[in-house]
Amino acid sequence: MRTKKNLLTVAGISVACAIVIWLTASIEGNEKTYDVRPEITIPEYKTDTARLVEAYEHLLDRMMDLTEKNLAHNNSDNQSVTQRLDSIDAKLAEISVRLTRIENKLGIEGPKPTAENLKKESSLPKPD
Repeated sequence: MRTKKNLLTVAGISVACAIVIWLTASIEGNEKTYDVRPEITIPEYKTDTARLVEAYEHLLDRMMDLTEKNLAHNNSDNQSVTQRLDSIDAKLAEISVRLTRIENKLGIEGPKPTAENLKKESSLPKPD
């Protein structure tokens, strides 16, 4: 019985050693390789010509913006001037009508058209 115990102990130890060897071999496994792809960005090399073109494009963009702002400002100014001129024209028409009524009431004849006035009136553009 003692020999069977010794035999079982030796068999157990050899199985344990085999398991330990098998585990270490499976844990070690294959060599691990890493694929490293660094992403390094280098600023683009620009020639003097490229810098000149970029500066010119930037300048043109600014000029277009300023022109657009100035045109919008001029448009609003033109509208206000047009409104003011329309109101002046309406007031002049009212004054002309009142003056005509006063002349008719007092029996005064208006100014007679002269050749010079007729030429001036014919050269003026006709209102639409």
